[in-house]
Amino acid sequence: MKLTVNNESVYAYTNSKTHNPSLPTIIFVHGSGMDHTVWTLASRHFARHGNNVLAVDLPGHGRSTGQPLSSVEAMADWLQEVMSEAGIEQAKVVGHSLGSLIALELAAQHPEKTTGIAMVGTTLPMPVSDAILNAAQADDHAAFDMLTQWGFSKRHQFGGNRNSGLWMVGNTLRLYERSRAGVLFHDMSACNDYSEGMASAAKVKCPVLLLLGAEDRLTPVRSTKALRDALPAADVCILDGAGHTIMVEAPNAMLDALHRLL
Repeated sequence: MKLTVNNESVYAYTNSKTHNPSLPTIIFVHGSGMDHTVWTLASRHFARHGNNVLAVDLPGHGRSTGQPLSSVEAMADWLQEVMSEAGIEQAKVVGHSLGSLIALELAAQHPEKTTGIAMVGTTLPMPVSDAILNAAQADDHAAFDMLTQWGFSKRHQFGGNRNSGLWMVGNTLRLYERSRAGVLFHDMSACNDYSEGMASAAKVKCPVLLLLGAEDRLTPVRSTKALRDALPAADVCILDGAGHTIMVEAPNAMLDALHRLL
């Protein structure tokens, strides 16, 4: 699906289906430097189980045009505009990493639009190291290398993917490499600068699922205490053996967990 928001083209993967207003809708939002393809398995799965799905490319990412947005708040506002343009009154939103902050902000600022959120590979606040920020700002490949290395649990650095023929580490690195210059820095800065997250979390009234990797080294489980305290009714699911890149490290366990919300 292609939409137009703010005079820019927006791409959303829909599993080749047109929107059916009689069906529930699920929106998938990718993380920093990524695109809709990280949600291919999940979006196909839920599309085949009686849902509308939209796996969006954020501005300046994947097949969407325009410049990357500079704040989580701006991205959440953009997402509600995408929903309006697509004729979607309400949806559940699943976001990974940066995408999880966008889902949280959307639920806080546009509660009428959001019936539930799943925050995958998340924490709050979500600080980014100076080493990554500096490398990303300089368009240094080291930023891609660091995020790929730390984005997987140590045991998954050696492969062993349950999906035959897919090289997890290599595929993730290639996603970063094909992103446009400056995009990763904008995304990482938005995560780092998201200072109103706790206030937004306090406003969220819809059901929330926190889907965490037990071996996540970018957003470790131990760092999520403040977020869990701010969302006392959240359903927390911790996946053993998974790191930050849950969608490929634990794809089937992730789908099982998402069914708890979706």
